[in-house]
Amino acid sequence: MRVMIVTDAWSPQVNGVVRTLTTTRREMQAMGHEVDILSPLEFRTLPCPTYPDIRLSVLAGNAVRKRIRDYAPHALHIATEGPLGLAARRHALDHDRPFTTAYHTRFPEYVKARTGIPLAWTYRFLRWFHGPARAVMAPTPAVKSDLEAFGFDNVALWSRGVDLDVFRMQDSHRLDTERPIFLYVGRVAVEKNVEAFLQLDLPGSKWVVGDGPALAGLRARYPDAYYLGVMKQPELAEVYAAADVFVFPSKTDTFGLVLLEAMACGLPVAAYPVTGPIDVLGDSPAGVMHDDLRQACLAALNIDRRTARAHAEKFSWRAATEQFVGHLHPAAQETMPA
Repeated sequence: MRVMIVTDAWSPQVNGVVRTLTTTRREMQAMGHEVDILSPLEFRTLPCPTYPDIRLSVLAGNAVRKRIRDYAPHALHIATEGPLGLAARRHALDHDRPFTTAYHTRFPEYVKARTGIPLAWTYRFLRWFHGPARAVMAPTPAVKSDLEAFGFDNVALWSRGVDLDVFRMQDSHRLDTERPIFLYVGRVAVEKNVEAFLQLDLPGSKWVVGDGPALAGLRARYPDAYYLGVMKQPELAEVYAAADVFVFPSKTDTFGLVLLEAMACGLPVAAYPVTGPIDVLGDSPAGVMHDDLRQACLAALNIDRRTARAHAEKFSWRAATEQFVGHLHPAAQETMPA
């Protein structure tokens, strides 16, 4: 099958959306499919307001339409709700081309955190955007239920996985500071609630790995913590392996790939009992969820690293990709040449 994925999020960005799409393309190619990525790398871009690391394509509508026509995909997947996604959606509707979409990020909650715009306004836009899709793919049952509660009637489950060869248990002294070592990995932005972690009164030391618009302010307010920038996966695996607890303070994530990466390296998780951690951890003893994040952090110190690894091994990228491909089939069957 020939598939085109249209995304406003792509390298050099480092985030869960890019990692999910990159890995899904790799798995699909291994399964024998042909996959083309239409991304901002092909267009002139401008920095996103309040988040300059994200580049938005401008005036790309005609070029997007030409790319889709020339590639003539059997299935079209629109991964994001940005300028490229909007252009691809319009082309698909104008030409009666079936397509699927995905809900990667709690966009309404992020917008409210940054601007104060009410959730209902943004969810109204999302219902408009995703409504014509044959399926809007959500990463967890909880997110699927949330979208359905906001009026979505075309939601399908598309789970996530972890590379168990890269993220593995190993001896590591990458973080050589006072123990216990508490670690956060991810974007450093207001919606990730990183300050809730840095404010905690915890023994040992705290590390933050990642970059984002809130980093400079947090470094200034919490100089006793240790900070590393964006890291490649093998280096990141060494960091996970060197820590004692992975702290996930976000209350707005739809999944949290870093949860799986941490546990695959044997690192137990401390998190709030919210969507994302609830779906990833379930009733597993691989982590602790509590409304008191400090209590969760201290309790997680007692978890055996082998328990965390065993839970991560339940998540396969191949199984997740087969889900993704399965949702493409209805569109593919209608547009494949005889």
